[in-house]
Amino acid sequence: MDGQHKQQPQRKPHKHEAHKAEDFRQRFWICLLLTLPLLAYTDLVQELLDFTPPTFPGSQYVPFVLGSIIFFYGGGIFLSGARDELATLSPGMMTLVSLAITSAYSYSLATEFIFRGEPLYWELSTLVVIMLLGHWIEMRAVGSARGALAELAKLLPDTAERIVDDRTEEVRLEELEVGDHVLVRPGARIPADGRVVSGESSVNEAMITGESRPMYKTPDSELIAGTVNGEGSLRLRVTKIGEETMLAGITRLVEQAQMSRSQAQALADRAAYWLVLVAIGFSAVTLVGWLALGASGSFALERTVTVLVIACPHALGLAIPLVVAISTTLAARSGLLVRERLALETARDLDVVVFDKTGTLTRGEFGVVGLAAVEGMPEEEALALAAAAEGDSEHVLARAIRSEAQRRGVRRVRVSGFEALPGRGVRADVDGHVVQVGGPRLLETLGLASFDGLQETAQRWAGEGKTVVYLVLDGRPQAAIALTDLIRPESYEAVSRLRQMKVRVAMLTGDSEEVARWVAREIGIDEYFAEVLPEHKIEKVRELRQRGPSVAMVGDGVNDAPALLAADIGIAIGAGTQVAIESAGIILVKNDPRDVVRIMQLSKASYRKMIENLLWATGYNVVALPLAAGVLAPFGILLVPAVGAILMSASTVIVALNAQLLRRLDLQAV
Repeated sequence: MDGQHKQQPQRKPHKHEAHKAEDFRQRFWICLLLTLPLLAYTDLVQELLDFTPPTFPGSQYVPFVLGSIIFFYGGGIFLSGARDELATLSPGMMTLVSLAITSAYSYSLATEFIFRGEPLYWELSTLVVIMLLGHWIEMRAVGSARGALAELAKLLPDTAERIVDDRTEEVRLEELEVGDHVLVRPGARIPADGRVVSGESSVNEAMITGESRPMYKTPDSELIAGTVNGEGSLRLRVTKIGEETMLAGITRLVEQAQMSRSQAQALADRAAYWLVLVAIGFSAVTLVGWLALGASGSFALERTVTVLVIACPHALGLAIPLVVAISTTLAARSGLLVRERLALETARDLDVVVFDKTGTLTRGEFGVVGLAAVEGMPEEEALALAAAAEGDSEHVLARAIRSEAQRRGVRRVRVSGFEALPGRGVRADVDGHVVQVGGPRLLETLGLASFDGLQETAQRWAGEGKTVVYLVLDGRPQAAIALTDLIRPESYEAVSRLRQMKVRVAMLTGDSEEVARWVAREIGIDEYFAEVLPEHKIEKVRELRQRGPSVAMVGDGVNDAPALLAADIGIAIGAGTQVAIESAGIILVKNDPRDVVRIMQLSKASYRKMIENLLWATGYNVVALPLAAGVLAPFGILLVPAVGAILMSASTVIVALNAQLLRRLDLQAV
């Protein structure tokens, strides 16, 4: 088949993204092992530690050999990155690091073979090792959402049963064509968008549309690829394949959102760009200034190299990644998995949190929330009869009724003559009586258009979006049972605490207006959007973002994936689909909406540490750069490259220790 029939296109990752974290990790460990013997053969380290390493012929060249390996192997990734940045006229962090290590290595070679001086091999090696560590940590913390597209494809079956004449043949999805008739057996996934030709069944569309209740399908009903058929067999006529299906459309939305997400990195790149210009400008002024004052070339070069070494963001390179690494570790211990650094950083300033309903604020499973019986019929007996009649049914409503009967400990009733009534309910015999359980269609079939005692209550429940089923005994309605997607107990506290923090709470759902209104009123949500299709969910999120505030989207289904990526922060409930998890920046493993509050508190604490580290690192440069340039040389105060490197390393240690203080935060107490 041609390209238009492929079910799920996937964007090929850019070569700069592939295996980047693994590359930094490998280079870090190798360079760290090479740095240890290099330090042992460094004069300054030997003096500080009063240590003399073994000597052998050529041992004086150990720093040169190891330093060269570290420069080309460990520093090569920065040199390559700098080349790419300069090729696009956008110098950034890679360029700054490359300037520092190239200057240190060139100066060391000069002192080794041209003029006398103190080589900077150990400064070069420690600089490369620390920068590799920082970038490795950063790459792991940032993560990506590339797996979402592959997970979407898994919703489709590999094959379909195409009907040809009076027989069926198993074919690959790529072989299906518009107009083909396909058999969908009970429990199977729908292979393509289409319309029912014959058969009746309930279809679970929650993963695509967000509708919590199984949708009953009859001839001419629409079917969506990737949804799950219920208890009946269906024959469908294919209307859309490949790129035209709703699932493929969701895939495109996910991919577009992924592409737009990377634009947030532009601000960080811009900051690094100006840092490069400052470093180059300051070093150039230093070189020209000393030469103009009549200083020797070696002295002016030494001052320039010292400036470049100190200007390299040793502490800046670790200030953010270390805080991110510690905060993500703390979060993981509390069941909060941070997949994207940007998500954690943004959470502190959230103005709006948008919750999906099904599976997020609710459990995603039906339960009995109301039972009303006519006078003379005890509720426990009505529930026992309904549970008995539904005993052999696998319908979600039947399971909910049986679970409620078990929870209440009602007596078991023996039934016989069980019969499923397609589209209406079930029928069974109990001690010579006919028991029927079903929805409004059952009453219509029995000619029970109106009845006393239950009608008002049932209508009120229906107006709240609850599913109502009736117990009919010998042709007379005896009880009404209200079922709905159960609200998580944690949802009440989560919404309350968010509102206390002055965060606006909204709800998006593919469910009906009645259901959405009832859930919003129960939990205390002021703003909700009902009957929203996947493509409209992403539009709603974008509308909220255009108003100015920072928006988080919390969801668990396939239909939430584009909205999760379009929001400033995507937060997935961990028990949801792998698609939602792969599309989110933060994952709530414990399925607890209150964890959104914990994420915000962690973000605020992490941000404070980042600011403290950045203030220290930049404050250090404000003092150290003029000293490195030699502004106090007339007063006998001169910062040699080795001392400059020590100060640079000291600033890194201080930043690292400050980041460790974040571990004192107890998220469980939040």
